[in-house]
Amino acid sequence: MRLRMASGLAATLSLAMASLLIASPASAQVSGCEPLQKLLQTRQALVGKITAAQKAKRKMTPQEACSTFGTLVNNGNETVKFATANQDWCQIPGSFIDGLKADNQKVATFRGQACNAVKQQAAMQRRAQQQAQSANPFGGADSITSGAGGGLKVPRGAL
Repeated sequence: MRLRMASGLAATLSLAMASLLIASPASAQVSGCEPLQKLLQTRQALVGKITAAQKAKRKMTPQEACSTFGTLVNNGNETVKFATANQDWCQIPGSFIDGLKADNQKVATFRGQACNAVKQQAAMQRRAQQQAQSANPFGGADSITSGAGGGLKVPRGAL
């Protein structure tokens, strides 16, 4: 089972990244605001990975999507936390933070869907393994040992 990513995700993230990167050069010049630039570069690389997969028309597996979106959500949380704490000092517009929060919520939704798909796959595999293990060849599941044919006939009388 493959996870199909929403086509609007890459566009949304790309627009958000463009606005983030436009706002960040001025804020990066203020001493102490460099971590924001690093967080944004990491975010841009993650969005690039997702966009490249879409352009290559390669569907990410649920495991890949869960991991990538999880990393992106964590990055978004760190970025929002830093930007909010240093909004005045780094001259970060409130609209920038609001946009980042909204984008991060969308990514968190996609992550939840991908990670649920991973959980469902794992549960299905566990059930299949349990069924395979419980199919005991000597447990009477066939006509030779005890099924409809009456099972093995033991001769009666003296041998």
